[in-house]
Amino acid sequence: MRAWEQASWQSGRLPSEVIAHVGLALTQWIRLTCRPGSRLLLLCGRGHNGDDVRAAVPLLSDFTCDSVDVCDPVGDLPAVVAALGRQPDLVVDGLFGIGLNRPLDSDWRDLIDRVNAAALPVVAMDVPSGLDADSGAVHGTAIRACWTLTVGAAKRGLIAPGAAEYVGRLKVFADVGLLPWTPEICPPEAWMGHSGEFEGWPPARAIASHKGDYGHVCILAGSLGYHGAAVLAARAAMRARPGLVTVVTAPEVFQPVASQLAAAMVRPWEPGTVLPPRTTAVVAGPGLADPRIPGNFRDFVVSGWRTWDVPVVADASALDWLPPSKDTAPGVRVITPHVGEAARLLGTSVASVQVDRMASLRRLSETFGGAWVVLKGQGTLVGRSGELPWWNPTGNAGLAQGGSGDVLAGFLGASLAQSAIKDGMVRTLRGAVFRHGQAADRLEAGGEPWSAEDLSRQIRW
Repeated sequence: MRAWEQASWQSGRLPSEVIAHVGLALTQWIRLTCRPGSRLLLLCGRGHNGDDVRAAVPLLSDFTCDSVDVCDPVGDLPAVVAALGRQPDLVVDGLFGIGLNRPLDSDWRDLIDRVNAAALPVVAMDVPSGLDADSGAVHGTAIRACWTLTVGAAKRGLIAPGAAEYVGRLKVFADVGLLPWTPEICPPEAWMGHSGEFEGWPPARAIASHKGDYGHVCILAGSLGYHGAAVLAARAAMRARPGLVTVVTAPEVFQPVASQLAAAMVRPWEPGTVLPPRTTAVVAGPGLADPRIPGNFRDFVVSGWRTWDVPVVADASALDWLPPSKDTAPGVRVITPHVGEAARLLGTSVASVQVDRMASLRRLSETFGGAWVVLKGQGTLVGRSGELPWWNPTGNAGLAQGGSGDVLAGFLGASLAQSAIKDGMVRTLRGAVFRHGQAADRLEAGGEPWSAEDLSRQIRW
């Protein structure tokens, strides 16, 4: 950001113009979030973040605004406490910016703790005050925001795993009057997803098309005690609308799986099973956790991972079956571990995976022949070795329940089965993850408890 700003000033852009742009963007966001007449508390520090918030004040005349300049944490504390006592509908944090890289003293910590203790909705301007924008470390204490509206681009610290409880929902104000960004100004470390990437995707279906035009996904899933995973994966696959869905499941659970799926074909696994004719993608792993799974079922998956020339998504138990290899498979290969599975595959701890998720993604990809990796968790990453990872902004803590990963695997595999979508494979991978999180966000916004079954009905392109 500093390099980008410096290039902008050298081109003749003025800091005051950018501040005005940010103030307008903040105002527009507040208008979309709060009803007119709502009470706002705007905390304005000495830096440019404080200037950004001040720039919004004249534009908020239809709101009841308490704007407090906070330069002295002791002398200005009574004004902050009094404004908090008036129970504002929204607090806007503009105390510190991305330049903070040292521990806060006790007086600043006390002020920030008072804001947090009020338990009011808070939006942080650019970065939650007290959070290190580079590392995501907390300098003694930090504002716990519900939303963070960051300027220009997401900062590394904002997507660090430990930062999530302070950042809340992350939104980027991309167009704020800076010089148009190019990689020459400041090379990126990752891409951050946004809804504009997936407008018009997948391509519209031809009027005269038929089911043979939309692929056939084969889902190898379900075992005794875990048959629901096969059902969830198949239901989510059908929401991607491939031409055909076949589920191959353990014989012990054939009946409960088949009885819950009307549109999918269901077959019991038996020695000699082969992929259905004209299979165009495979999903392997959901619900295959029964230790009594026949060894030849596992061998079938491992052999197929090495030899099938169609996209293969390996999820859940299938991840533990894959042998490390430097060899590149003949088709697209995708693994979808959560952090616990990633740690197991890498022979390390969850903490080690989380401390640098981007590096962990690269190591996973290298371990499995350059496979694409969907590293699940808060801010799911999509990528592979040699390419910049992509960070997903959708989803919420409601996804932390059994079955949500099965939904993603089925939807992703069925999307890759379709030739029109597969031609944009990277966009499809990212889009499936984005839509999965977006479906969870719609459910969460409904205010009712929801399950992975609801997610399988909600997910869609």
